[in-house]
Amino acid sequence: MSSGCEICQRIARFTSDNPYLIAELDTGYAVLGDNQHYRGYTIFLAKQCAPELHHLAPDIRARFLSEMADVAEAVFRAFEPRKLNYELLGNSVAHLHWHIFPRYDSDPNPRWPVWNNDEFLQSPRRTDIAPAVLAEMRERVQRALADPR
Repeated sequence: MSSGCEICQRIARFTSDNPYLIAELDTGYAVLGDNQHYRGYTIFLAKQCAPELHHLAPDIRARFLSEMADVAEAVFRAFEPRKLNYELLGNSVAHLHWHIFPRYDSDPNPRWPVWNNDEFLQSPRRTDIAPAVLAEMRERVQRALADPR
């Protein structure tokens, strides 16, 4: 953990009653994104504060990638999108974290990256979502994650 890292600070504040926290896995935390412009948007945050995949020990890296794929599959099964977009950027916060964006036929630009959607880019960092809807979304992903196929 790094005291100056935004993601490390966020992880340190996680509690079991966090409405966005889906699950703690061996190498990271699955959380619903604060902005739900793309329904089911999920982030997989690495427990280890590292800026690049190659900074992880090979066994940890393999497990981290495997768990990210498990989380992505659970998001896919929970929300049934047309496609998933996976992004590991780190340009703003250099702590490994995967953005998993469900993409739907109803998207404004379904064939372009989310970063080409001005409506998404201009939306608030945290979108309004009813607590019951958020809980239902979280539980859908939790059920899918707990039910390996």
